[in-house]
Amino acid sequence: MTADEVSHITSRDNPLLKELRKLAHDPGAYRKAGRVWLEGDHLCRAARERGVRPAVAVFAESLWPSARSEWSGAAAKTVVLADALLAGVSGLESPAPMGFVLELPASPAVTPDAPTVVLDRLQDAGNVGSILRSAAAFGFGQVIALKGTAALWAPKVLRAGMGAHFGLQLIEGADIQMLDALTVPWIATSSHRGDWLHRTQLPYPCAWLMGHEGQGVSAILETRAARHVRIAQPGGEESLNVAAAAAICLHASAAAAKG
Repeated sequence: MTADEVSHITSRDNPLLKELRKLAHDPGAYRKAGRVWLEGDHLCRAARERGVRPAVAVFAESLWPSARSEWSGAAAKTVVLADALLAGVSGLESPAPMGFVLELPASPAVTPDAPTVVLDRLQDAGNVGSILRSAAAFGFGQVIALKGTAALWAPKVLRAGMGAHFGLQLIEGADIQMLDALTVPWIATSSHRGDWLHRTQLPYPCAWLMGHEGQGVSAILETRAARHVRIAQPGGEESLNVAAAAAICLHASAAAAKG
């Protein structure tokens, strides 16, 4: 099939449809398949803007006539599905009329001196995606997810990341020993100990350690951190959501680096 040829699928039992359903609904399916499903034009555009060429571009029958001029040849293979078939794949309440299938990027080696965010067993997909988005926005181009963290390329994380994945170096399933490669200082966040973020001088580049929603940063990481910081909360709440805390900390680092 050339870039200009289009395949029309009409059977619910088509192997590609079966694969898409699995990728859309099973958070860890991409690891076994080696492929990732992006649903919706926002994520597809974000991937394309970063130079990612999908293996397959998928369009609803009703969208394809108007989308052809923009998206023809965008992927190695283009597939058009009846609207009902594509809706049956979707994991969204309002199914999107297009998506991409990407080959799962290879996990890179740790870059020792890169501004880094370390995710320590974060469970919530929304939190993980939001932190990826903040990392990309504030110049922390490397994210290392330790074992026990929500799957980075899972559909919910992709949606929460809003395209940030394609501007980051992502390493998942890491063990603590892999962090030994980092030469930048580690900073642990805490709700009850350490220097006040707004009063401390932050090193840059650095590695921010963001911990489990309920347990925080693990004891072993805390003991190895060069610094501990906490965020002032004059309103009196017990703690901040980890994604909110990450955004505040990463912004503070970016501002200090620019200053």
